[in-house]
Amino acid sequence: MNWLTNFVRPKIQALIRRPEIPDNLWIKCPGCEHMLFHRDLLENLSVCHHCNHHLRLEIAQRLEMLFDNGRYTETETPKVQADPLKFKDSKKYSDRLKDYRQKTERDDTVVVAYGLLGGQSTVVAAFNFSFMGGSMGMAAGQALLTAADMAVKTKSPLIVVTASGGARMQEGILSLMQMPRTIIAVEKVKEAGLPYITLLTDPTTGGVSASFAMLGDIAIAEPGAIIGFAGARVIEETIRQKLPDNFQKAEYLLEHGMIDMVVHRHKLKETLSQILQMIVPVHKRVSVGSVA
Repeated sequence: MNWLTNFVRPKIQALIRRPEIPDNLWIKCPGCEHMLFHRDLLENLSVCHHCNHHLRLEIAQRLEMLFDNGRYTETETPKVQADPLKFKDSKKYSDRLKDYRQKTERDDTVVVAYGLLGGQSTVVAAFNFSFMGGSMGMAAGQALLTAADMAVKTKSPLIVVTASGGARMQEGILSLMQMPRTIIAVEKVKEAGLPYITLLTDPTTGGVSASFAMLGDIAIAEPGAIIGFAGARVIEETIRQKLPDNFQKAEYLLEHGMIDMVVHRHKLKETLSQILQMIVPVHKRVSVGSVA
């Protein structure tokens, strides 16, 4: 009996058992519902090769895509108080932060980096949606101030890549105060005569869209990106009217003059390079080596 149980049965089970397939090997496209092979999707910058739907892009791949040769340097931002309100819902806010930091290997939502973009020294502040939905708290506000100061110091353009659900509820009024703080950061860059460009990705909503996200000298969006303040369902319930099917989509905002252009992800680097060559004065063009 032991021979049957320990030897024969495992052999039979091994013959008929289906091999285990990792859960993340295939991804369903939200646009056309085709199953996409994970590696092929990454090679295509997370753009569906069937319907061109732009899926969310990981922060590291986003930065590699923008900077020349995928090379850039991240800069540290001043630390802020982690849990100023000692907030707790179903879980302590401090525990949530710890979990997301372990999961993403990032301290918070915004990553500040600098490098060459089209040969021009450029500062980029990019939101990481994987970190608490890209929500904006004190750390994000501080990161944007740091990015603005670096842009002014190095006489570099500032590009902000947004991907956020809005203010971080766990920080209450302190989160809302980041809206005027980030506007002050943007004004520093503009007063220095430097370009401020916003790249709006899916989604850009809430307090982020109501502040610095819509103040770009040039506002670019990815195709199909949701951009707005309140959600469409909330608006419909408030005004009791049916909204257009493409309401709050990037293309809708372009038609109504809210943004300047909608650019396919594959052409973003080229487009940004051309823009910087046109709007950055020759005497202000500096190399990344001048960053102190």
